[in-house]
Amino acid sequence: MKFARLPYRHLALAVLLAAAAVPANAQLGLPSLAMPQRVGPLETDLLRRPVEQLLDRSPLPELGRLRLEQAAALLARHPQVLEADPRGNLAVRGQILAWSPGPAGLRAAAEAGLTVVREEAYPELAQRLVVFGVPAGLASARLLDALRAADPEGAYDFNHVFGAGASDGSRPAAADAGAPGRRRPGGAPAPGVRVGLIDSGVERDHVVFAGARLQSWGCGGKAHPAAHGTAVAALMVGSSAHFEGAAPGASLYAADVYCDSPAGGAVDRIADALAWLARQEVGVINISLVGPANAALARAVAAMQARGHLLVAAVGNDGPAAPPLYPASYPGVVGVSGVDRRSRPLPEAARGPQVMFAAPGSQMVSAVPGTPPYRQVRGTSYAAPIVSALLARHLPAPGTDAARRAVAALAREAMRAEADTVSNETGLGIVGAWVRTDPSRLR
Repeated sequence: MKFARLPYRHLALAVLLAAAAVPANAQLGLPSLAMPQRVGPLETDLLRRPVEQLLDRSPLPELGRLRLEQAAALLARHPQVLEADPRGNLAVRGQILAWSPGPAGLRAAAEAGLTVVREEAYPELAQRLVVFGVPAGLASARLLDALRAADPEGAYDFNHVFGAGASDGSRPAAADAGAPGRRRPGGAPAPGVRVGLIDSGVERDHVVFAGARLQSWGCGGKAHPAAHGTAVAALMVGSSAHFEGAAPGASLYAADVYCDSPAGGAVDRIADALAWLARQEVGVINISLVGPANAALARAVAAMQARGHLLVAAVGNDGPAAPPLYPASYPGVVGVSGVDRRSRPLPEAARGPQVMFAAPGSQMVSAVPGTPPYRQVRGTSYAAPIVSALLARHLPAPGTDAARRAVAALAREAMRAEADTVSNETGLGIVGAWVRTDPSRLR
């Protein structure tokens, strides 16, 4: 499993591989509130369409600062809903999260004039979350300091908003002109596999999900399909005559934590989604979202790991010298980076000991809502779901020992230069190269 970001981390990972006793093989920003929605019926017989209607050769945007730019744009559009914390991170305005607060913390909150916006009990995690409202005119940062001092054992933080920092680019790609029903190596159907997703909404009616079993959560039961969530989901379980994910036909438990809301992607919604997936006993959960370290989210992640869940997260696209992003950088989380078609790390991808695996993350297409139904995608957000789906084949239900074995099994399948190496760029190696559907083949 992944260890804390300390000098001994790589040694610990090497011990994990040695225990497996088998050598390895040699070798989108925040989902926008204006996400492209369906503008017409989905086409199921794409080969009847003229090629010029299916392919846009425009380049994808640069990702290095995309997440920060999108966060700044959201803040500018919704200042009444969002605010920046003292370090500039996006958060829900006037809210403080308390993870299983103690009596002293609750007293301090009441004395400070905080109100309880909502409280959620998570019996499957033996925890609860309290969302406090901060009265107008009071500084959230100063109140946080007071709560932490009153209850040192508690976890108090802003209700940070997490985003993807990846690009679907709104660039359509052509349908695959290969023979219908063709499967690439390793793409065996996965009808018994179950995998979880925390993201924006999924277009359930898309042709690639015709053979998948989707269970949805969030948004009060209303559908809010979005480009990022649909593309990530397709790379996990999608399958059609023209496209295939890493576990076609698997059961997907998809939690929408955005719902087209300005506060979408906030930590309290992510915690709610994790609790739902715990109730469903889903072993592997993909989180292609990134944000700052958050005390409440860290406790939620640890509670899930204690039950034996594997959380897989994108390491982010802020650049190799950027500070670590979360949840990928929490101990035990499977951090995933992206590589291009030549197995080279994406130049914008994060580097560091938080990287455990790498998978295709550029020169590829995935499914999105609307017409045309396939677009080019790029970023670590699209590498993480490939790793999640491959791990899910080894971990049908949560279990601490089984989770360790699942990571070790995937490590044995990974490609890397030397069997005993662990890289800050690709971790234990590159997996799922066969999942990439390259735009160059779709002309």
